[in-house]
Amino acid sequence: MTQRVPRRQFLRQAAVGAGLLASPRWLHSAETAGAPGGSRPNLLFIFTDQQRADMMSCAGNRWLKTPAMDSIAANGARFELAYAVNPVCAPARFGLMTGAMPSRIGMEENSDIKNKVAEDILAHSLGRIFREAGYETAYGGKVHLPMKTDQIGFDYITKDERDQLAEACAAFLRRKRDRPFLLVASFINPHDICGMASSAYKQSQSAKKASATSPSRLAAGLKLPEGMSRHEFVDKNCPPLPANFEIPEGEPDGVKQADPRAFRFWVREHWTEDDWRLHRWRYGRLTEQVDGEIGVVLRALREAGLEENTLIVFSSDHGDMDASHRLEHKSVLYEEAMRVPFLVSWKGVTKPGLVDGEHLVSAGLDLIPTLCDFAGVACPKQLAGRGVRALAEGRAPDQWRKTLVIESNHCRAIRTARFKYTVYDVGEDREALVDLQNDPGEMKNLARDPAHRETLLECRKLLQDWYRENGETLVPGYIAG
Repeated sequence: MTQRVPRRQFLRQAAVGAGLLASPRWLHSAETAGAPGGSRPNLLFIFTDQQRADMMSCAGNRWLKTPAMDSIAANGARFELAYAVNPVCAPARFGLMTGAMPSRIGMEENSDIKNKVAEDILAHSLGRIFREAGYETAYGGKVHLPMKTDQIGFDYITKDERDQLAEACAAFLRRKRDRPFLLVASFINPHDICGMASSAYKQSQSAKKASATSPSRLAAGLKLPEGMSRHEFVDKNCPPLPANFEIPEGEPDGVKQADPRAFRFWVREHWTEDDWRLHRWRYGRLTEQVDGEIGVVLRALREAGLEENTLIVFSSDHGDMDASHRLEHKSVLYEEAMRVPFLVSWKGVTKPGLVDGEHLVSAGLDLIPTLCDFAGVACPKQLAGRGVRALAEGRAPDQWRKTLVIESNHCRAIRTARFKYTVYDVGEDREALVDLQNDPGEMKNLARDPAHRETLLECRKLLQDWYRENGETLVPGYIAG
């Protein structure tokens, strides 16, 4: 069993990371780091696919139970305003693994996965940073990236995305080693919920049978009890419709044109309230399923004696609309698709049970700087993200961002402390402005409201400023006015 690092040594490391003590040479030594009694923490990044920010019981959701995720939050910080760089799988994952905006390589949707990634981006990818710093780097599960895992510095330990991934990660954690590790565990669920709407649409079109198009995992374990009608089951067991179930007033044309897949808007028009509530129930069960798989990994970490010398970060690539605005799936720039869980936990170092609902966090941009900060590894200067270590330890940072940009196909959005501005490069009504302080459900578009004209102009400018200041490119189609 690996020897635990003394708490006093942890506190010294925290002081070094905060700049209160000079960084000793051994902090960056690949030869001594991670050895029994060594200095740097192990790093465990666990992320799911398509899990919105409120799909955890620790986030106040009473319609599911996620004890594994809750245990991570209990020992650390939960950031409520954490956003994907793009609410679609491949672009979001590109951001997590490189710390760069996906538009840097012209990536806006999954079909852009064949786009070339330049060497200067690969050079500061997650695995390569930590491998060069002396870490053992391993990746398991779903990849879905425009580059292979070895290109970004990882040994690929398993292609499985479910139970076998959990067991492979557990086996990795039980190994004896003489240096610290970075382990990425990429779980597929609750992504299987994607099959529900597409299957219903295909069945309605009399094309292929639903059983041939819907993932078998979606049906497994989700059958309704014998002798109970569908409506009775929904009435007794399923979450209610969300408060923002209806289509927003003044919704831009671009919402539909940016993601024209037929099934998404077929269910918007044809699903009954029972259909939507059953979708919400199934989404919860799939989230609980992946929580159980994560629990296997966390249990192995504890049994290996590594819990007190391991930083755990938990997140997701993007969220899911799950009936908000009569939509499911992702890609649209509504909060439910954009916001993701972001938990940062190192037992004995991070502040237990901290909930941060103030600071804007980018999961994609901030992951690498956060891991670097805790590990005492130099973060590449060209990255636009910021480490959340000070926030996770309950300390005030020197300064923090006031705006955050999120991208998607044919649209860009900027989030401020109060407002969110979205602009599309398609459609006639191209802009949306929402007062998230007074309208958190995004039910009214204020872009054409004369009373908010100044705010609209300010947000247009803030969007342009963000791209310029962060060395990114905002194409002319997103410059309105």
